[in-house]
Amino acid sequence: MISPSNREVDIGSTLKDDEYIGMTRREVLDGYLRDRAIDYGAKPINALVTKIDVPEDADANGRYTVHYSPNDEGRKAPSRSLEVDVIIGADGANSRLAKAIDAGEYNSAITFQERIKISDEQMKFYEELAEMYVGDDVSPDFCGWVFPKYDHVGVGTGTVLDRPAIKEYQDAIRERAGSKIEGGKIIKVEAHPIPEHYRPRRVRNRAVLVGDAAGYVAKCSGEGIYFAAKSGRMAAQAVVKCMKGGSVLPTERDLISEYIKPYDALYGPTYTVLDILQKVFYSSNAAREAFVDMCQSKYVQQVTFDSYLYKKVQGNNPIDDIELLFGAFGSLLRGAAIATPDKAFSNPVESLKRL
Repeated sequence: MISPSNREVDIGSTLKDDEYIGMTRREVLDGYLRDRAIDYGAKPINALVTKIDVPEDADANGRYTVHYSPNDEGRKAPSRSLEVDVIIGADGANSRLAKAIDAGEYNSAITFQERIKISDEQMKFYEELAEMYVGDDVSPDFCGWVFPKYDHVGVGTGTVLDRPAIKEYQDAIRERAGSKIEGGKIIKVEAHPIPEHYRPRRVRNRAVLVGDAAGYVAKCSGEGIYFAAKSGRMAAQAVVKCMKGGSVLPTERDLISEYIKPYDALYGPTYTVLDILQKVFYSSNAAREAFVDMCQSKYVQQVTFDSYLYKKVQGNNPIDDIELLFGAFGSLLRGAAIATPDKAFSNPVESLKRL
């Protein structure tokens, strides 16, 4: 963790030998998951979904119609359609299924990342290391990062409050990383929306949302891959259970009971705690300095990594919790003393909101 004043704190000291935070390249992971699904019997259709027709009588077993344009048959390929009884939307933050079932909107951050090929010597520095930078130079409400991606690094940032200035924040994270990535060649540029909270509706009749489409992204870290995979599995298991071997179709009530409620019971507390932490500690440079200062605590590191690795809110030592509370006040005072003044947003409306 690197504070606004460039104070660095190593927060991996409590990890056991068999514990680690995995970094992934989505182009590799996604291909692997697709191939595995095909091996298990899924039928792949390489296409762009253009429209989803929701039946008026879905409660009476009406079918959903998915319209799509094939990607592998040339530009003049005719549009196709597919009728289905149940549909699971794993189609990202701009989900077509969410729009089709009127699932409601959510606030979203925009993230910007450059894949940068650096020298072998520079890459050695990141072999066992990921960096997270906080400060309103790199983001007014999120963080910047340098993550290893096997033979290159991903350098990026994100924001909800000041999206028009995302390129400025990206320039700042490259500047903060400095000589560690200097001279690197940009090999890929990526930008994605990241949900800030659940959609108002995640199930409607026999249509189900999972992953980013449902809004399953953790605050503070911005992690979504685990929750996307887990929610996809839980939704699929719920559908299979409710269909009773294919003899009946699931109802909305069935899917809420077997998918939504168990998912929220497992991960709702985690989302809530991370939301509070982001609102408290990503709100100003003083709070960010305090956050990094607190990361020196072995207890904070232990709770953080246990919560991150096992996706449950950890920390059940009352004495350590009380010490942490007083330590947080001390960190906030120290952070206020050394922090630089917060910058105004490039968006004047958001600057007024902060005031």
